[in-house]
Amino acid sequence: MSGATSVLRPQVARAWMLTEALTLGIASMVHAGRIVPGFAHPHARTAETVIAVVLVFAAVETWLRPSDARRAAIVGQGFALLGTLVGLATIALGIGPRTLPDVIYHALLLALLVTGLTLAVRCRPV
Repeated sequence: MSGATSVLRPQVARAWMLTEALTLGIASMVHAGRIVPGFAHPHARTAETVIAVVLVFAAVETWLRPSDARRAAIVGQGFALLGTLVGLATIALGIGPRTLPDVIYHALLLALLVTGLTLAVRCRPV
């Protein structure tokens, strides 16, 4: 965006957050032991589910109130980013799951969330 601001279209914000929510939903199912046996972790499952639900609610907000899409994207993704950082901290402390797929997933999710949040913050309100 090279210094210029643009308007965050509600459809873009919605699609971005629903993609993030989908990845968290899949991770939650993995940590429920439903997709890949041996990766069950109830606390991670709960956290991922809560974050996914918040992102879905934020996406719904962009549909119900398109003029608030920027705010919804910032709040939803900010919450998701905070939750992901907590997840990374639990991995670093040895509390959360410490498998290589978990670490890779958190790194990719972190990049996705930072990108989405950056796009939302750089956009001017409608």
